[in-house]
Amino acid sequence: MDSLSNLHSFVRSAELGGFSAAARHLGLTPAAVSRNVAALEAALGTRLFQRSTRSLTMTEAGERLLLSVRDSLENLQTAMAEASSDSHQPAGVLKISMGPTFGIAYILPMLPEFMTRYPLIRPEWMFENRPVDLVAEGYDAAIGGGFDLAQGIVSRTLAPAHLVAVASPAYMRMRPTPADPAGLTGLDGIVMRSLRTGRITQRQMRNVDGLEQSIDLKQTLVVNDPAAMRAAALLGLGVTMIAKPDALPYLERGELIRLLPGWWADAGPISIYYANRTMLPSKTRVFVDFIAEAFQRERYAERFAGSLG
Repeated sequence: MDSLSNLHSFVRSAELGGFSAAARHLGLTPAAVSRNVAALEAALGTRLFQRSTRSLTMTEAGERLLLSVRDSLENLQTAMAEASSDSHQPAGVLKISMGPTFGIAYILPMLPEFMTRYPLIRPEWMFENRPVDLVAEGYDAAIGGGFDLAQGIVSRTLAPAHLVAVASPAYMRMRPTPADPAGLTGLDGIVMRSLRTGRITQRQMRNVDGLEQSIDLKQTLVVNDPAAMRAAALLGLGVTMIAKPDALPYLERGELIRLLPGWWADAGPISIYYANRTMLPSKTRVFVDFIAEAFQRERYAERFAGSLG
């Protein structure tokens, strides 16, 4: 088991670029990770890292070892966790990344059922507004959109990510209802500045007849988070374009109204991303299947489609 721990410390240090980052991921101290790697180097009779006070760089031997053992190590750890249980159920830590607004509203409520069905899996769910590097950061899967499909990563589409124009009933009470996207320009706009590019996000709306129109909302209020856009709309500060899943509960309660019901902007699909390994760990496989089944049962693909009005 010491050899397995030493390999795990080496792989995470190589992937995350340092002993401190690996220690945070593994729940160890940096000194313990460093000792584990040193013990592995001693057993192999070769140096795996070139160390300095500021950096940790893999040697050629280290790169060869990482390429050989990375996927096999994770499969072995999962197999050992499952073999150690009497029921042979999927087991182990399941690290998942998802956006806070969508994840808390739709994925988190699925957790009680998932934990009842798979009691030996320990969820470690991160709610963050960024596309993570699944392999380098040690994630089993991620849910969201806009991920680059790096080598070895696959996606399974769950539902469309359609954006719709919404405002509060109070804001629209004394204002004319727009007939097409061009009509939105006369209203106060709540827009988002991308943290990645620093630019105001521009959208192209379409309708069921295939017509397309660019929209140019007035920049009355600029924020950097979709949840803030929704909250500002609820406060009656103007019109905003947000994902239909984020707006849906408020539309159903009448706290927001949808403008231009026949128009939407396509922001790509909501998908679940995971590594395309020959032997996908069973904890990841059952989670992917569970989420896909839940989306189908709740008809989320249909309910999240802006094209359905």
